[in-house]
Amino acid sequence: MNSKIIEGVEITWLENACFRLRGENVTIYLDPHGLSGNFPLEDMADIILLTSEHPRSFDPDSIRIVRNSNTTTLLPENITLQFRGDARRVEAGDELVDDLCIKGISIEVVPSYRPDATEGAGVGYIITIGGKRIYYAGFTGFIPEMQTISADIAMLQIGECTMNQEQATKAVSMISPQIVIPVYYKCADIPDANIAANIQTFKESVSTKVPHVEVLSFQEF
Repeated sequence: MNSKIIEGVEITWLENACFRLRGENVTIYLDPHGLSGNFPLEDMADIILLTSEHPRSFDPDSIRIVRNSNTTTLLPENITLQFRGDARRVEAGDELVDDLCIKGISIEVVPSYRPDATEGAGVGYIITIGGKRIYYAGFTGFIPEMQTISADIAMLQIGECTMNQEQATKAVSMISPQIVIPVYYKCADIPDANIAANIQTFKESVSTKVPHVEVLSFQEF
């Protein structure tokens, strides 16, 4: 596990696009995937956010590892798996804020889809935690709805399955966050040796075109 604390919010990279956020006494898992073993009670999820049923982000076994009877799970309507307990199906446009916030955390549900796909759209999330707005884009391509996103930290796919490094840079330019975290390093058939090169290409592209944005990859955690 590789972690970074950004102004009181702990961001931990776990696997591919699986992250854990901690702040305000709340633990949030984003697309639990590739987890194993027994997690201690303090690492169990208060909130789980699922974006799609794509196999690189959706892993029922990992969800079970970090989910317990106190966990609130948000998932898009088209995920077929049924959940016991507090599981809420959401769609783009839902706003769980103010009186509707979950365990003190405001969550906005935003569009997430591949423009060339006819099915399988999911959702993305904007999570407000520790005073920071964190945009977790999910398994999405470069879409026009990104121009409406306001975020301090953006977590964007660069693995060439839905967005390549150039498209992800355009998304960064559109969103203009303080920090961007690349995810889905290997959602396409990319050799391990190319992952670091892809991250470096993305960093150089952002540095040239959107120089005020910091790129924070898991290799720097």
